[in-house]
Amino acid sequence: MVELAAEKHVRYVLSVEKKKDGFESVVMEHLRMNGAYWGLTTLDLLGKLQVVDQEQVISWLMQCQHESGGFGGNIGHDPHILYTLSAVQVLALFDKIHILDVAKLQNEDGSFSGDIWGEVDTRFSYIAICCLSLLHQLDKIDVEKAVNYIVRCKNLDGGFGCTPGGESHAGQIFCCVGALAITGALHHVDKDLLGWWLCERQVKSGGLNGRPEKLPDVCYSWWVLSSLIMIDRVHWIDKEKLVEFILDCQDLEKGGISDRPDDAVDVFHTYFGVAGLSLLEYPGVKAVDPAYALPVDVVNKILISS
Repeated sequence: MVELAAEKHVRYVLSVEKKKDGFESVVMEHLRMNGAYWGLTTLDLLGKLQVVDQEQVISWLMQCQHESGGFGGNIGHDPHILYTLSAVQVLALFDKIHILDVAKLQNEDGSFSGDIWGEVDTRFSYIAICCLSLLHQLDKIDVEKAVNYIVRCKNLDGGFGCTPGGESHAGQIFCCVGALAITGALHHVDKDLLGWWLCERQVKSGGLNGRPEKLPDVCYSWWVLSSLIMIDRVHWIDKEKLVEFILDCQDLEKGGISDRPDDAVDVFHTYFGVAGLSLLEYPGVKAVDPAYALPVDVVNKILISS
């Protein structure tokens, strides 16, 4: 079997940041905060976070913060809850968490808006709950209302959508199950029904897809696996075949991981490929927390220090 080319993936992640004028960097400019989280967490899972200039990263990150407390995707960009979570996660990696206020985005029905324009999505519920938990500020929101809204997004197939009545999707399921796990409300999940839906995401190649009849994609190694672990049904899939699929998506010459074998690599799939291998207990990769999407040692340090 092909092995994980860890050193090459480290070099790839570092090279992406250096190519500021390259195509990948330009199209990712508005997502730079997310990219920083994906890349830095990959480095940490591979035990190489120390190669980064921590002060330089934090200096840039703090320039992305707005008066509201939220963060933009890059310097000069509008704040959004999506980028705020990535900022909190990066600060967590460096043990430099600052106090941020995302609680004001909760709506009357318990849902959360992503920004001042008011878009609602269960992704934002997860992000707010994850952020506030890491900041020891869950008491700033109505947790019961937040949980009730997520439960309203549950479908007859056991999955969850982005809003009530929305189609079940592996990414949304991670967000809803993760939020329920963090708030101690997993009893609302039908674990057998959802576990069956999730394990059916595995296709012949061993990879996982996000919805029925879709192609497999390395990123679902994270979204599906983490949910299966949180509901204790991960033994329902073929782990060895999934490991093979992820390893087959590596660029063994230049480093990086793609969505599917022989496609172009990017930092997004590199992170979720390595994180998926971590969930599969692949040798040499640090353990990652399935609910917080951060290394277990980072989460423990934050939550135990309360």
